[in-house]
Amino acid sequence: MGTELLLGQIVDTNSSWIGEQLALAGIDSHHQVKVGDNFERMRAVLTQALERSDSVIMCGGLGPTQDDITREVIAATLGVKLVRRDDLVERISAVFGGRGRAMPENNLRQADVPHGAEVLPVMPGTAPGFKVESGAKAVYAVPGVPWEMQQMVGECVIGDLKQRAGITAVIKSRTLRTWGDSESGLAEKLHEEIQRLDETGECTIAFLASGMEGLKVRLTAKAPSEEAVDAILADEERIVRGIIGDIVFGIDDETMESAVLDALRRRGWTLALAESLTGGLIGSRITAVAGASDVFRGGVVSYAGDVKFDLLGVPEGRVVSEQAVTAMARGAAKLLGADCAIAVTGVAGPDSLDGEAPGTVWMATLVAGEVEANRVVFPFDRERTRQFTTVSVLNNLRVRILASR
Repeated sequence: MGTELLLGQIVDTNSSWIGEQLALAGIDSHHQVKVGDNFERMRAVLTQALERSDSVIMCGGLGPTQDDITREVIAATLGVKLVRRDDLVERISAVFGGRGRAMPENNLRQADVPHGAEVLPVMPGTAPGFKVESGAKAVYAVPGVPWEMQQMVGECVIGDLKQRAGITAVIKSRTLRTWGDSESGLAEKLHEEIQRLDETGECTIAFLASGMEGLKVRLTAKAPSEEAVDAILADEERIVRGIIGDIVFGIDDETMESAVLDALRRRGWTLALAESLTGGLIGSRITAVAGASDVFRGGVVSYAGDVKFDLLGVPEGRVVSEQAVTAMARGAAKLLGADCAIAVTGVAGPDSLDGEAPGTVWMATLVAGEVEANRVVFPFDRERTRQFTTVSVLNNLRVRILASR
């Protein structure tokens, strides 16, 4: 797998995830190295890592194929032999049996671990993870498959590293997800609060641009207990929200669409869609949220002009206009019997339409019988125009629902 990373055939998300988890646990991560599937180069990298670090996490190379040599490299570097463990053979065989398949002979290699290794108790796939100690130092080996790696590192490795380092404090983060301001704009608004936190040390604020998913404001705090750190984060969230206002649409993994559905649900309102430019993208994001059916009535993908005219009651003429998008919103709400509606029409590109340049979008929201429409010209390619339109119009609806209290 290391070779694929170096060739750019696989994007390395594992290193960033592990680095983030180590930081949240209060563990310093000083070096990250990618190395190809070559025995001598891997051995040299591991030897260097053990010389300069207290612990090493090796990710990948635990599969059944000939280029999966992490086990062999660790054993050779630490001067021990590989041992085939019968209990691991049974566990790997059981994984294949549960899938109704016979285990290939080469999967037996995954039951080989360095002598003296402690097998990690969590094994999501066929690759066992393990820890080998070398004096006061430790080497952890985990699979490269992201969901397998994350489960092992999160449930086994991080806690063990904290114990080895004598870390008892709890470090946690809370991410406020925002839409509608720039990174520099947020930094300016929060400048005084960031300065105050620099002086008190009770919490930190960091910004992370996430493209079409908006800007993330991450709050991180450290305290002796989980209750104490949660209290610090709750207080700081209240302060930050008071400064930047309703551009915060969610926390941590909450999405714009889940925020909209929750806002509608609290008021007992339903939603209908009329999509032209986005071609069903808004509906796809809405229906990806579990429980959306109690709010979402449905949508009309009115891509062709005659569908807009015949089905949604749009007056014949220009289909990229305020008049058209307003009629689309009203038509969708009426057709589907919904309290609220979203409508979008525009020019995704690359060619112009109705005299409008590519990137031109009209979007509308209907709330309490009133339609509000606005025009935007995005400087993006076709796909990003569709994506940014989706999140923008969902946010427009969210803000209007909140204002309707």
